[in-house]
Amino acid sequence: MKTAMLSIESLMVFYENAIAVNNLSLEAERGKVTGIFGMNSAGKTTLMYTISGIMLDFQRKENMKGGKRITVFGELAFNGKKITKIQPWKRAKMGLVLCPERRRLFVESSVLENLRIGAYVANRAQWKETLEYVFALFPHLERLQKREAGFLSGGEQQMLAISRALMAQPKLLLLDEPFLGLSIGMQDVVIEAINDIKKRRGVTVVISEQYARPLFPVIDYGYILEGGNIVVEGSSEELMNNPDVKAAYFGV
Repeated sequence: MKTAMLSIESLMVFYENAIAVNNLSLEAERGKVTGIFGMNSAGKTTLMYTISGIMLDFQRKENMKGGKRITVFGELAFNGKKITKIQPWKRAKMGLVLCPERRRLFVESSVLENLRIGAYVANRAQWKETLEYVFALFPHLERLQKREAGFLSGGEQQMLAISRALMAQPKLLLLDEPFLGLSIGMQDVVIEAINDIKKRRGVTVVISEQYARPLFPVIDYGYILEGGNIVVEGSSEELMNNPDVKAAYFGV
C-alpha cells in the first residue's frame, strides 16, 4: 500500500491564456525520492512553486500590479491535509520546504547567518543537532562558515542552499534544479547528500531536474514532463529501460 506524503490531483496552472501545467496528477511516497524530469519550459519550476505555495505569492503580487494573471486549479495534499490555499510560510512550518532553483541565498550574509535564517522554525535543540548534521554532510561548509555567501563557488552555494533548507526541519524537501551550473564532481556530492538525507534523516525528497541521467539510479519513482504534461512515469528501473526515455536522456 502506498503511503503518499504529497498528493496532487488534476493540477492546472495558467499564465494568462498560456498553460504551464496541464491536468497533472502525481504522488510522492513517504521516505522515498521522487524525480520530476523535463527540458526547459516543461513546467518543472512552476510545479515546484505551486507545491511550495510560492505561486500564491506570485498570484497576489500580479493581481496588485494588474499584470499577468496567474490561475491555479486542482488539489494538493500534504500528509493527508489539503494545502491548496495554505500560505507558503505555513507549509514550511508543516515541514514542506523548498530549496529553490539558483539557490536564492542571502549573498551579503555569512554561511552561518544563512543557516540561522533557515532555522527560523527550529528550536534550540533542533538547531544544534541539524547544524552538526549539515557540517558532517558538507564538511567544506564548516570551514567556510564565516564567509559571505556571495563569495562562495557555485558548488559551495548549492551545498549551502541544501543545508539552509535542512535547517528548516523538512519532512518533505523540494529540490528545484539542484544540478544547475555544477560540475560532474559536484553533482556526485549532491547525489551522495540526497541518499544520506533519505537514509539517515528519513526525509521525503522530490527533485525536479533537467539533467536527469545521473539521477535515475537515485530515485525510487519518477515522472517525465513535456509541455506541463506527464508523458512517462515509473520506477527508476522502468524509466531507465523505457526506449523513449533512453533515446531522450541516454542517446541510445
